[in-house]
Amino acid sequence: MKITPAIIRKWSMLGQRGTAFGIAMPDIASRKDNVKLLTADLSLLSGMERYATDYPGKFLNVGIAEQNMIGIAAGLAMEGDCVFASTYASFIAVRSLEHVRQHLSYLNCNVKIIGSSAGVVAAKSGVSHWATEDIAFMRALPNIKVFSPADGLEVIKVMEYAADNDGPVYIRLSGGLNCPAVYKEDYNFEAGKMIKLSDKGKDVAVIATGLMVSESMKAVEMLSEKGINCSLFDMHTIKPIDKDTLSEIFKDYGLIVTVEEHNVIGGMGSAVAEFKAGFANAPRQIFIGFNDCFANAGSQHYIWENTGLTADKIAVRIETEYKR
Repeated sequence: MKITPAIIRKWSMLGQRGTAFGIAMPDIASRKDNVKLLTADLSLLSGMERYATDYPGKFLNVGIAEQNMIGIAAGLAMEGDCVFASTYASFIAVRSLEHVRQHLSYLNCNVKIIGSSAGVVAAKSGVSHWATEDIAFMRALPNIKVFSPADGLEVIKVMEYAADNDGPVYIRLSGGLNCPAVYKEDYNFEAGKMIKLSDKGKDVAVIATGLMVSESMKAVEMLSEKGINCSLFDMHTIKPIDKDTLSEIFKDYGLIVTVEEHNVIGGMGSAVAEFKAGFANAPRQIFIGFNDCFANAGSQHYIWENTGLTADKIAVRIETEYKR
């Protein structure tokens, strides 16, 4: 697939979901005969019209039956298909959790589950349509790889990886329309390998995932102006975790800050802390995310503002902790 700055800007406008289903899936279907895309009545909302029109034999809308969709996906995978199955992250990772565990994790089926509207991008729909615990559920299941892309281009990279590698995968899509572009040009993506986005010094290592990568980029710039030098890492792969890069971070930095649009319990920050627990004299870690709570409904930015996930709030928290 040809990737240019202009195309990246287009994907940014489409958002993560539009890029996944309007761009990545048609491209994958054009080069793989055994691909199937399943949705639980979200084809229009997810931007799947082009795919469904061009590849009707590779598309199935199961209706509002998320749990059944996982069983159907597993059956198709057992017959040799590479299956992508998608609905709201809250439904696929919570409502369908037992089915994901039994059919995909335990049987190691070649199904790629895509949780759309993860985090709080479904803002005014309320808690029932948010997913701030999906990482915790999915990374606890054996065999399942867990990805949380930062922008539209990274969605393309993750989708291509999932299509070309066997085994169950969970892809967390949290960006709506006009999702900020973290990557302005093409880059080398390696599953399980964090990307160092900025290196302003060794005061603080900021590790972010999903939409929080963009917010953290702005926070790091704010802190740099105050003389606090941070390095920023994009953790697009939460499982398997990048042990090599983390080992180097633990040696080089005195303060680790993990930032995610997810509960601080069980999420990306917990995965980092679990690995860090095996190190002697490991650095202090600050967890930024939903502090074991839900939030009042409103716009996504309103929710972020009230839970400390905007760039300025992230910067203030890091500055406060750094000066302790």
